[in-house]
Amino acid sequence: MIPKILSAALIGATLLLPTQGAADPLANQLFGAKATPSAQKPMPIGSYSRGCAAGLVELPQTGPTWQAMRLSRERNFGHPVMVQYLVDLSAQAAALGWGKGLYIGDISQPRGGPMTSGHASHQIGLDADIWWLAPKRLNLSVQERENISSIPMRSANQRTVTDAWGPTARALLKAAASDPRVDRIFVAASIKIEICKTAKRGDKKWLQKLRPVAGHDTHFHVRLKCPKGARHCETQTPTVAELSNGGNGCDDTLTWWVTDYLNPPKAAPKPKDEEAAPRKKRPREYTMADLPKQCRDVLASD
Repeated sequence: MIPKILSAALIGATLLLPTQGAADPLANQLFGAKATPSAQKPMPIGSYSRGCAAGLVELPQTGPTWQAMRLSRERNFGHPVMVQYLVDLSAQAAALGWGKGLYIGDISQPRGGPMTSGHASHQIGLDADIWWLAPKRLNLSVQERENISSIPMRSANQRTVTDAWGPTARALLKAAASDPRVDRIFVAASIKIEICKTAKRGDKKWLQKLRPVAGHDTHFHVRLKCPKGARHCETQTPTVAELSNGGNGCDDTLTWWVTDYLNPPKAAPKPKDEEAAPRKKRPREYTMADLPKQCRDVLASD
């Protein structure tokens, strides 16, 4: 277990170290040890999977239409735009009849940055996981929030939705994706396939934001755009899949997730003399040298 507070002397010494690749302390250990946000103006820095965040704010643990889950992780911090988005969406969810609102999972650490476990993204305060479990209660204790689990919306064979899927779940996703603050929402492929079956012409704009990604069976992952004036935030560029079929993604790029992805074609053997490509560094292997230079200031801020 990584201690939550490192001494100021240790942090200061770490930031003064020369960048020496693998010899440097891992960034996830440094950011994971910070229990409070930086005393700076809110600013997402870098990309969603390689960055940090200044001036994040805490989503209150409980509100009129939400509860933050897994509080022991200390990942209920986000850019003010994200926190307001979650508050707004939770009110919409309650109005739609999605239980009493939302159970909200991980957003970011107090200062963003790479995490010691779990996500590769969620580093700049603009990502959030929303549970597919519709809240029956909004008075869960801290311990209950550690023990309770969400429910799958994707079947075990990964090709269809479960019985929990229905019109209200669809309406919740539509509300989440229709917000202009949203860049994209990651869902299980079977969910988007189900929506595409009855998609109408007017669904294009919000449906285009739904992106199939593995591992999103018990929650959907909302990613916001870089807020206006966030000069250190890196905006994502569209992919071919996002632009296909008029932009809604209801085509072969979607069915791949329930065909070749689940049963990959056998790859041709590589020539014996072919050199292996160097392995890319993973987020949990990043040092401060791998992150934008402004992240050193975020880490050092009181």
